[in-house]
Amino acid sequence: MPRMEWKDSFSVGVPAVDHEHKELIDLVNRLGAALTDGGDADAAFGDLFRGISAHFALEEKFMREEAYDQLAQHKADHERLLDELRDIMSDYESGTGDQADRMIAALDHWFTEHFKTHDARLHSRLGAHPH
Repeated sequence: MPRMEWKDSFSVGVPAVDHEHKELIDLVNRLGAALTDGGDADAAFGDLFRGISAHFALEEKFMREEAYDQLAQHKADHERLLDELRDIMSDYESGTGDQADRMIAALDHWFTEHFKTHDARLHSRLGAHPH
């Protein structure tokens, strides 16, 4: 299974936020390895979902505190990814499809677009969110 790799295009220009995003990519890769190598995919799915959800919650809290003008659009994009992850997890539980490749493709596309658009705008306007 292909690993998801950090790309310069993912950078939002804030080292602490880029570090958090790299940690999320590590969770994606751990899940991919569990799916393809027979590891504990249930635990890896949980870790990824919790990691992404926690990152989104912190980011959304920061946007609310700063009265960020694009909060609704940014939050909606977060919800789209969480919904897609839930669908992939559901398919895994039912034994349908190739979740590893599907997950990598979905997350690679989402990270590229979300980081380049929503996160780059957010962090260029407001800086880093508190960690």
